[in-house]
Amino acid sequence: MTQSRETLICLEETSFYHCYVRCVRRAFLCGQDKHSGENYDHRKQWLVSRLKFLSYIYAIDICAYAVMSNHYHVVLHVDQSRAKDWTQEEVVERWLQLYQGNLLIHRWIKNKEALAAAELEVIDGIIEDWRKRLCSISWFMRGVNETIARMANEEEKTKGRFWEGRFRSQALLDEAALLTCMAYVDLNPVRAGMAEDLIDSDFTSIQQRLFEFVKRNGNESKEQPLTIRVENQEKIKLELKLDDLPEAPLMPFDGSSHTDIHVALPFTQEDYFNLVDQTGRMLREDKRGAIDSSKIHIIARLGINPEHWLEHVKHFRRYYAHCVGTPEAICIFAGRNQKRWGKGVGVANRVYRAA
Repeated sequence: MTQSRETLICLEETSFYHCYVRCVRRAFLCGQDKHSGENYDHRKQWLVSRLKFLSYIYAIDICAYAVMSNHYHVVLHVDQSRAKDWTQEEVVERWLQLYQGNLLIHRWIKNKEALAAAELEVIDGIIEDWRKRLCSISWFMRGVNETIARMANEEEKTKGRFWEGRFRSQALLDEAALLTCMAYVDLNPVRAGMAEDLIDSDFTSIQQRLFEFVKRNGNESKEQPLTIRVENQEKIKLELKLDDLPEAPLMPFDGSSHTDIHVALPFTQEDYFNLVDQTGRMLREDKRGAIDSSKIHIIARLGINPEHWLEHVKHFRRYYAHCVGTPEAICIFAGRNQKRWGKGVGVANRVYRAA
């Protein structure tokens, strides 16, 4: 039985969510269509640009993303405190970059003093509703998917459904779940055989992070192939006239235990790069083994048994349903939805050391 979106996304439980959407058409979301011969690689840039633009508008950060041939993944962080700090003018300015608004709001913008008290009360309600929407994952994903569907329909000169559904989501209930999910998303092209390594993983957050890191630190051996790939994506963006859209940066890393998790991800960039790179090599070669001892500390610190790390990343989405975390956290999340059990409890008992 399907569950309402309201029960699946609860910001009181966690502010981190994994969302994914699959295309319903044979022609695929992106890539080469074997039947028609058409190539839709440019649609990957549509998605990346739209995600980053909406992240700039909304109080929602992007932790990781990967655009595949017929689906995409994104790990989102909702920052409600940021939205609460916006003035009414800021809320309206952000909302009107996406939607038309209404006549009353436009009158308010021109001359607030000319409005009656009853009209101002109505406007206050409208703006507060927009403020809530600007930190809503449902509205964020709607803003991505509706736009891409319209663009694809126009390009193919057709009508009808483009996506299987709105989107599916998984609540990431702790830092270990967040780390595993980000690695799972960033390694999608490697696991699917679409890329040899992280540098080749086009239209992924890990490639973008590596490019920015290499440019900052001047590693020439890796800079050239990365630069070529990223510049090719920038050319697509320029050709599609998407370069004038403002974009938010990805959520940064910070391994300090004193940093608020709503400001930065709770592990260092270098640790994450090394862990994902080594995990990707093991996945690609389809070998059994354990993570190098020098990389174990980031896994163990977050409560994951290193012996089960590779299995956890490889089958992350299949092992869990609506939430990911310790067995206790999954049971609490399920209980809130009047369920006695949640999918993934058995796996969590095996994977989490604390269990």
